[in-house]
Amino acid sequence: MTAALRPPVAELPDDLEEGIRGLKRERNAVILAHYYQDDALQDLADHVGDSLALARIAEKIDCDVIAFCGVNFMAETAKILNPKTRVVVPDLKAGCSLADGCPAEAFAKFIAEHRAEHPDLVVVSYVNTSAAVKALSDVICTSSNAVEIVRHFADRPVLFAPDRYLAAWVAKEAKRPDLIVWQGTCIVHEQFNAKALEQLKVRHPDAEVLSHPECPAAVLDLSDFIGSTKKIIDRAIASPAKTLIIGTEDGVFHQIHKAVPDKQLIQIPGMDESCACNRCPYMRLNTLEKLYLCLRDLTPEVTVPEDVRVRALVPLARMLELSS
Repeated sequence: MTAALRPPVAELPDDLEEGIRGLKRERNAVILAHYYQDDALQDLADHVGDSLALARIAEKIDCDVIAFCGVNFMAETAKILNPKTRVVVPDLKAGCSLADGCPAEAFAKFIAEHRAEHPDLVVVSYVNTSAAVKALSDVICTSSNAVEIVRHFADRPVLFAPDRYLAAWVAKEAKRPDLIVWQGTCIVHEQFNAKALEQLKVRHPDAEVLSHPECPAAVLDLSDFIGSTKKIIDRAIASPAKTLIIGTEDGVFHQIHKAVPDKQLIQIPGMDESCACNRCPYMRLNTLEKLYLCLRDLTPEVTVPEDVRVRALVPLARMLELSS
């Protein structure tokens, strides 16, 4: 369909979900969705996962279009790993506080300062970074494999970016108190309130507390299980506890409820209980309407300059190689 003949943006089918399925077939598209997406988007997706799982899928998938329901660094990662496939997103404004808080120019200076002192420095960057920051890194990690990746470089100084809470947990688990850390935070996970968690534990003494390592140390100290998004879901399903107190974005509740509908799931409150501060505002920008439009118009499209893509591919490939 030519641009002149496209229906106006406001024109949407009565049955959005069926319309999306039809466009998916027409475009030979695959929908990838992160666990923090709305329930309806997770249910429509061909694959739902955390950053590591979605990166593995994006690398090997054979289709004409990837519609990525997540945040933009995830779509960039898909494009880096699978450059021949067109990657579109429902909303280009779906960014990430961690990625935004680590601009490539400032990060390059940070690396240079520390590499002058440590010539054999290894730069380990969290997947929650821009393609330009990945291109400056030696290896990428996710919360699933961060400890494993850092342990691999036990005999070398390591610079870890950008999440300082994840870095503190990795330093403890990997026995690397000497990590050089960029001081970024996730606007969702840093909001979880340790005092409120203490009160919840009193009210629910038999509950198990599951938290993401991007949470502050005070929250992690009160947790029974610490792990990535996928590991939290797996533990929630396997746990014998009937009540689970969870410290991560509540998009994970959908997959847990589908597997164990009888369990009570409680999210740790944020610092300000009057708002939904612990629900990612970026992830929730994606909607069924926007997904339909991005498949219909094949825009917004995510692209990565080829020189950046080639450089960023090296640390991403290293991550996939080093991850068990």
